[in-house]
Amino acid sequence: MRKIKYKKERKVQPTFLDYTGIHKQIKTEMQMFVYDVNNLTEYQEFKVDDLDKCFDTTQSNWLNVHGLNDVEVIKSIGEYLKVDNFILGDILNTTKRTKLDEYRDVLFFNIKSLLPIENSDNISVEQISFLLKNGILVSFQEKRGDHFTYLRERLRTHSGIIREKKVDYLLYLLLDAIMENFYVTIESEENKVEDLINLSKTSTNPMILELVEKHRDNFNFLKRSIIPLRDSLYSIKSIKDDNIFNAIEMENYSFFDRLHQESLELLEQIEYDVTSLDSASNFYFSQQNHKMNEVMKTLTVVSVFFMPMTFIVGVYGMNFDNMPELHWKYGYFIVLGCMLVLLLGMIYYFKKKKWY
Repeated sequence: MRKIKYKKERKVQPTFLDYTGIHKQIKTEMQMFVYDVNNLTEYQEFKVDDLDKCFDTTQSNWLNVHGLNDVEVIKSIGEYLKVDNFILGDILNTTKRTKLDEYRDVLFFNIKSLLPIENSDNISVEQISFLLKNGILVSFQEKRGDHFTYLRERLRTHSGIIREKKVDYLLYLLLDAIMENFYVTIESEENKVEDLINLSKTSTNPMILELVEKHRDNFNFLKRSIIPLRDSLYSIKSIKDDNIFNAIEMENYSFFDRLHQESLELLEQIEYDVTSLDSASNFYFSQQNHKMNEVMKTLTVVSVFFMPMTFIVGVYGMNFDNMPELHWKYGYFIVLGCMLVLLLGMIYYFKKKKWY
């Protein structure tokens, strides 16, 4: 079971910021896209000091940050966008659950990106955060990844309507790309569960139950990650009803509604998959019971075969003087022959009745 771990010494000063993730050795790097329908400018190895000269209020601006170790860089971005420290703290604190905050003219959104680990039953977790303000979107990733590679290519090649829309539409596309990872993770888990169900039909290895519980924990973790995402996407409706926050255009709220529906579909699929895990457990215990019944059946048949012979041996083991058969010259061989005939007869009868 995955548990949220808190540090024993918690810093309560509002000005204290500290990255709590596991990617401590990754250098903080940035890239900037400034675009509209006709133009695209891409800045690699971007610096915070370049914001003043590169940020264009007449165009859409996307600042992507890889690595959160350099807290001063994160603070500088927050100061430029006039974002309070408690939001920056949520960006750096990877133990926080998915949430949505609307504060003044800034929309803050953080989400857990989940992907299966190759050749493992574990799930890779990365927190990705977004700051949306009029004309600019800032995304924070713990490490470099290929979550948004195809979106960068769409910007460069002017594919689709991405450059015709504002950065709120870009936020929708980024969230959609992350939610695509949930589908990939669930599909990977479903394939493993299917293999597990097939194995449980033929094997009684106790490791099957351990794998069932492992995948059950994975599905529960997925569920715990998607539920707050569903709630956050639903909260965007309240922003629409307030009609105050202007960073999201009215025509683009429908895209976020679509993401909300996808989150509901994901939760329904997880519920179904958890039920499938119960099938694996049932098959395992059925196989165990069937194997035990076969063993008991075999032992019973063997016992029945030897029961009459045991009776015969018991009779001739009695110490009575008047037992004529004891004095026959071939009595011993006759009794053994009768016992053999009786045994073969019982075997034939049981075979004919298909009792074994």
